[in-house]
Amino acid sequence: MQIPFNKPYFTGKETTYIKAAVDQMVIASDGKFTKKCQSFFEQHYGFGKCLLTTSCTSALELAALLLDIAPGDEVIVPAYTFVSTANAFVRRGARVVFADSTPAHPNVDVTQLEDLITPRTKAIVVVHYAGVACHMEAVMALANKHQVFVIEDAAQAIHSFYAGKPLGSFGHLAAFSFHETKNIICGEGGMLVINDDRFTKRAEIISRKGTNRAAFFRGEVSQYEWVDIGGSFLPPDTSAAFLYAQLERLSDIQTQRQGIWQRYQQGLAVLAQKGHADLPQIPDYAQPNAHIFYIICKSNAERNQLIDYLRTFGIQAVFHYLSLHQSPFYQAQHDGRCLPQSDKYADCLLRLPFFYELPLLQQQEVIRRVIQYFEP
Repeated sequence: MQIPFNKPYFTGKETTYIKAAVDQMVIASDGKFTKKCQSFFEQHYGFGKCLLTTSCTSALELAALLLDIAPGDEVIVPAYTFVSTANAFVRRGARVVFADSTPAHPNVDVTQLEDLITPRTKAIVVVHYAGVACHMEAVMALANKHQVFVIEDAAQAIHSFYAGKPLGSFGHLAAFSFHETKNIICGEGGMLVINDDRFTKRAEIISRKGTNRAAFFRGEVSQYEWVDIGGSFLPPDTSAAFLYAQLERLSDIQTQRQGIWQRYQQGLAVLAQKGHADLPQIPDYAQPNAHIFYIICKSNAERNQLIDYLRTFGIQAVFHYLSLHQSPFYQAQHDGRCLPQSDKYADCLLRLPFFYELPLLQQQEVIRRVIQYFEP
């Protein structure tokens, strides 16, 4: 039996909608399905202006441009995250200041953020790891106090909530991912959410290579010109067509994933009860989207042995991020602070197979083998 870590889910309508986009002879950006997807997010979640992008990485890079991040600026970023979270700001010349995770969860420790803020701080980036909300009330209060911007890296957090309010609706800007490993997918894709109207018009220009092309097609200007810096951030309408097929099944996808998550939580509860490993801890204010299920082993050696053990039964379980402050690229530029919680998750966190079509018998086999490793 082979149990993969991830398997992309297809609703069955993806190719139908892609063909519809092709038949309309509009397969570049800004087509019918692009508009349908953006409207869905704006209406369903109450987000500000939404712009589909080629990836969450490009959405973060667009955010950095909108905030005019430049050399001399500092941006606070979690140490336990994917490289794109930091790269977007390093590419603009900013100094990244890494923040540690909490002891209970890989999310950033909000209680430590204020000590990291200096007169040069331009923005705070929070990552909602595994779709579990950071304490956004505290983050926004801190940002307002010090007049800095907040960017939500919500790559994993579509259909996740903080105190009933959707993640991605708190920060000045937010970035989502529709990579094939996410709950809602289009292969490669992302979205920038603009909750601060100051950035709406400029985002439209920068995302279209620095031109006022969109205004031209709306008849607002007689010709479109190069009016700002910009880049190629927008996906083809065929990608949006794929994504829209997924959005139509959002409720079903989420119900199925929540069931898988709960079965892992219940089936592996014995590990926490007996002190073998820690399971995800969900704060009272968070309503997550069942994106990932992980366990925290006692050591790096144990985690790696468990990966090898599961592999012998055809089960693919994987670690996740390595601490960015320890990375070969940025280690020398880090300020030397120890970030023990980030390092703990880098060394000890193990993600279990999780996808929409994970059969019950296969999930039960994963649970059985994990318990068997700790209690042979």
